[in-house]
Amino acid sequence: MRRFRLSTLRVIALLLFLGLLTAIVLRWISLERWRWNLARTEPVTIERREPTPTPRPAPTKLPVIGGKLETARLFSGITVRSAVETPPGATASIERIDPESYVLELKLRARVPAPNRTIEELAKVSPELPRLLPGLSSMITPDSVSPFFAQLYETKIKGLRANLGHLDQLLSRHNFYDCQTVLQLRHPETQRKAVLIQSEMDVDSDGSDSDRVPAGSGTSPNFQPFTSFRWAKKTQNPSAYLPALEAKIKANDAEAALATTNADRKRDLKAASAQTRNEIDTLKRFSFLIGATDPFIVIPGGFTKSEGAKVGDYALVMHRDAIYPAIVGDVGPADKAGEASLRIAKEISAAASPMNRPVSDLKVTYLIFPGTADAQFGPPDLDKLHERCDALVKEIGGPGVPLHKWENIIPTPTPTPTPSPTPAASPSPSASDSPASSPAGSPSPSSSASPTASASATFAFPIQSPIPTASATPSASATASASAKSTSSPSPSPSRSPAKKRKQS
Repeated sequence: MRRFRLSTLRVIALLLFLGLLTAIVLRWISLERWRWNLARTEPVTIERREPTPTPRPAPTKLPVIGGKLETARLFSGITVRSAVETPPGATASIERIDPESYVLELKLRARVPAPNRTIEELAKVSPELPRLLPGLSSMITPDSVSPFFAQLYETKIKGLRANLGHLDQLLSRHNFYDCQTVLQLRHPETQRKAVLIQSEMDVDSDGSDSDRVPAGSGTSPNFQPFTSFRWAKKTQNPSAYLPALEAKIKANDAEAALATTNADRKRDLKAASAQTRNEIDTLKRFSFLIGATDPFIVIPGGFTKSEGAKVGDYALVMHRDAIYPAIVGDVGPADKAGEASLRIAKEISAAASPMNRPVSDLKVTYLIFPGTADAQFGPPDLDKLHERCDALVKEIGGPGVPLHKWENIIPTPTPTPTPSPTPAASPSPSASDSPASSPAGSPSPSSSASPTASASATFAFPIQSPIPTASATPSASATASASAKSTSSPSPSPSRSPAKKRKQS
């Protein structure tokens, strides 16, 4: 009886287990069938997940290439190799929405140049250089290459990577390879330091000084009336660029006052007006070098930290068989080397202009003497510039040829004599008050107030856009009148240069 009951319980337990297992299997089959039916009735969207880089500000819409593009302009000086691959794909409706189905892959390969290290390598580019500076060979050592050379090209490469998606902003071949070498030099005997740059020569026409020249020489599309070399103004002569800047502020304020101007645009206009006010204040307080009249060079941004050279240091510019004294007058972009003022460029090539460089090859040598800047800046003294550069070059072995002698091409105004009591100035009416009885050499009140005696008659360097003459300011009118009467012959009216586009490298 006990056996029967025990065996019966075992059978019942086995049956229950089999029933539970069967129920689990049937449930699993039911769920799988339900999933299979759901997959047949609803489309499956496959999401492609790719690792995303560090979040950064990006346009909400991807840039699309469209319109008529000038390929030669986009790829200026860049060798282009193109190929089209057409692998098979899915249907057009699927490929149309797949961002990976129609892709243009850009890959720019730029060889980083090696710097010139020896006097022989320098002479291959500039054959006259060893003769111009006989002591140069003794200053070059195997470790003379400056770290700035690598830094310069690293800056260029960063710009290429940043602008690879904007083909029109890529550096051209010419602008990428604009520096042959940068050398740190020291004379073994005098210990005089110098930095040598072998490069091309672009043109800097910036700068203005209303104390010396009533108008500026602004003919370049990106002209600026400022240079890094500046000093406090000596006179009350107003800058010729003030009216245009003041008109710019009025235009910004008028646009900001419109009801249709959105908040973002108003913020931009406010920032632009604030910057323009700072420029106006700077022009009222300071004078600057003038690219058309002053011999100076431009150093790249970051050059001061790397080499210790700074604005105001004396320098030499060597091309062919000539040595030109100069001064460091401005600081340019961090990815650009080889630039001099329009005055130096015109001396090398008469065809030079703000849009036309005098030397496109890497045959110009710039030698900068760090730490030689004067404590106080002021208007260029060309005689002092010549003497100072001549003394510095003698500390590195002396020049092989005499230094170029710069001449002052800015007319020096004759000082206005102190007014003295004359019959013409007497307030009482008399016969001597008539113009016929006035002395020829003394200005009469009527002539000084004449509207024809305006500052425009003495403008030696016309500006690009029409700007009101300084005759509206009493002090400027009186100065211009005195200057016009102190000359023996009237100055010719200025010829206005036509607007030109900057030459694309």
